[in-house]
Amino acid sequence: MQYRLLFSCLCTLIALLPQAQGVVSLKIDGTINPVTAGYIHRGIEKAQSEHAECLLIQLNTPGGLLKSSRIIVGDLLASPVPIVVFVSPPGSQAGSAGVFITLSAHIAAMAPGTNLGAAHPVSGSPQDQPDAVMNEKITNDAAAFIRSIADKRHRNIQRAENAVRNSVSVSENEALTEKIIDFVAPNTADLLKTINGQTVETAEGPRTLHTADAHIDFMDMGFAEKLLNIISDPTIAYLLMMLGMYGLLFELYNPGAIFPGIVGFIALVLALYSLHMMPVNYAGLALILFGVVLFLLEIKIVSHGLLAIGGAVSLLIGSLMLIRTTSTLEFVRISRAAIYSTVTLSILFFLTVLGFGLKAQRQRPVTGAEGLIGQTATSLSPLTPIGQVQLHGEIWKAITVGGDIGQGEKVEIVGLDNLTLQVKSTTG
Repeated sequence: MQYRLLFSCLCTLIALLPQAQGVVSLKIDGTINPVTAGYIHRGIEKAQSEHAECLLIQLNTPGGLLKSSRIIVGDLLASPVPIVVFVSPPGSQAGSAGVFITLSAHIAAMAPGTNLGAAHPVSGSPQDQPDAVMNEKITNDAAAFIRSIADKRHRNIQRAENAVRNSVSVSENEALTEKIIDFVAPNTADLLKTINGQTVETAEGPRTLHTADAHIDFMDMGFAEKLLNIISDPTIAYLLMMLGMYGLLFELYNPGAIFPGIVGFIALVLALYSLHMMPVNYAGLALILFGVVLFLLEIKIVSHGLLAIGGAVSLLIGSLMLIRTTSTLEFVRISRAAIYSTVTLSILFFLTVLGFGLKAQRQRPVTGAEGLIGQTATSLSPLTPIGQVQLHGEIWKAITVGGDIGQGEKVEIVGLDNLTLQVKSTTG
């Protein structure tokens, strides 16, 4: 009985001892997409399961997808673990979607030399420009969204709304002065010391942070997440799609090549996975497919380049239209350099193939009976009119068509009749 009582007291004392504090840290350096949303969600779960003091998100992003941004904001607002978003290192930005994510944190901080803002609806190409009414609806929706976030986190609502309505971008000192963020810190270690003792309101109630001596547990993306994050880039997805289509077409036109078909199939599957997460304009996708078809028809049909020109125009317009960027937080677009390079290479490739085809058609035959016409042989015996001639080391039966020919003279082959060469003298 005494041992049990002693053991119970010992356990109580151990429980009362100060525990080593931990902070789970994530690093986001790129656009906001479904992979990023899943990464942050996994980080929140890890921080909660390990009873971490907080989840620290080091952020550097130009923006991202609206749907993914809303998912992330929802996770941050409902998090039972304190969330600290730190726009760092120096030179980083939290633009577009990054503004919403930063303001959603329990504690928002920025490093010197960083900026925050410019979350106004954008459009990446003239085809995507909305009308005035639609543009106003999109802007109002974004403004209401950011106002609700700022109100929830007790930040400057008016200045936050300006980032949406007027594309206002502010430095770290301006953001601190205008109460958009809470702290400015040179590095992570200094930030953790600064926020030590701060009390925040989480989904499970108030939490006081003890981060002065906390150790940081960095949680990297897994291999699959890194791969999917790379191919989630619109430019990479576009290049994979073009590689996939050309690989499969090459395999279809050259059955048995195998390698182009394998590479094309893998590239196309990865591209489709990436594109399904993006705001794809299916009219643009149809134009790309139509352009490729026109290039292929140019090889089969003599159109004097008209089909190739049509294919180039269709491919270019379709590529520019492929990603719809008219949406509140979307900052996804295909690199113009990648589009122009792909279209140019496609034109050069198909014109080269077409050129080789036309050149082959114009070349005189080098095999069969047609290949013998015009060749020069040597008579082995007098042709009066029938005799023998030597051609490329072979002896052929020959008959003259223009008078007798003596032995050892050069003759030109003008025809072939049942393995008998028809020749004439080269001397006229």
